[in-house]
Amino acid sequence: MEDYVAATLEVIVAAGADVLVLQDMDYDAGGAALGALANALAVEGIEYPYSIALRPNSGWPTGVDVDGDGDANGPRDAHGYGRFNGEGGMAMLSRFPLAEVQDFSGLIWADLPESTAPSVTPDVALPVLRLHSVGAWDVQILAPNGPLHILTSHASAPVFDGPEDRNGLRNADEIRFWTLYFDGWSHDFTAFEGQDFVLAGTLNVDPERGEGRRAALLELLNHSRLQDTGPNTPTVDWEDPTPGDLRVDYILPDAQQRVLETGIIWPVEGPLAEAALEASDHRLIWVDIDH
Repeated sequence: MEDYVAATLEVIVAAGADVLVLQDMDYDAGGAALGALANALAVEGIEYPYSIALRPNSGWPTGVDVDGDGDANGPRDAHGYGRFNGEGGMAMLSRFPLAEVQDFSGLIWADLPESTAPSVTPDVALPVLRLHSVGAWDVQILAPNGPLHILTSHASAPVFDGPEDRNGLRNADEIRFWTLYFDGWSHDFTAFEGQDFVLAGTLNVDPERGEGRRAALLELLNHSRLQDTGPNTPTVDWEDPTPGDLRVDYILPDAQQRVLETGIIWPVEGPLAEAALEASDHRLIWVDIDH
């Protein structure tokens, strides 16, 4: 565990980001884990005085038997797969103050327009099961040159199901949520009006390879309000040949942003390469924008 933490710190310090979006970070109500991470980074010389971590859907019990095994208390009966409350959540660290936050994590899957939930979800679960398996946020950052919205989510892996493709359908709807949001749709939240924004998260689908319903991803990547500046390379180091290294993590600035540079921390040799390998099977991707 100490090696893993040290490796994670080394990768984050190497990135030196002004705003850091963290995926697959366990949530605790007191924010102890995120606070400890911020303190450890401060010791390494990188200060993040502002942070946010909201309770994720992963591990949050629905109270109903979602997977139909006769037990309503299993990890697959939660809103998102999880063996305990808060497993594999999301967090954000920032050098700049945070302002308004919209949390879309409570949106019911069946309430999404043209939702596929009714085709793969038991009737008893339809009124309660949430769309986002982990969460989705719109966080306004008060950057020096004006507010910047950081939009983030972690979509379901489109695998670990059966021929009904339940996880693949849910993944596609989680991605399609952002397309609808940019098009002005809202359910029980404020419609999107942001002019300066970046969508950053794990969408769990590669544009060309691997499993998943790519149509929803490609529609999002080609949306008129976004630009896909890359890096158009794999972002995760999975076992070869299947599933293999895939691009499943994305940072997509709005179409008006001037992108200066993009990259991924995936060196092939040296101490940082060892740290990246130890820290996660996902690699840290970054985008430098002129904002």
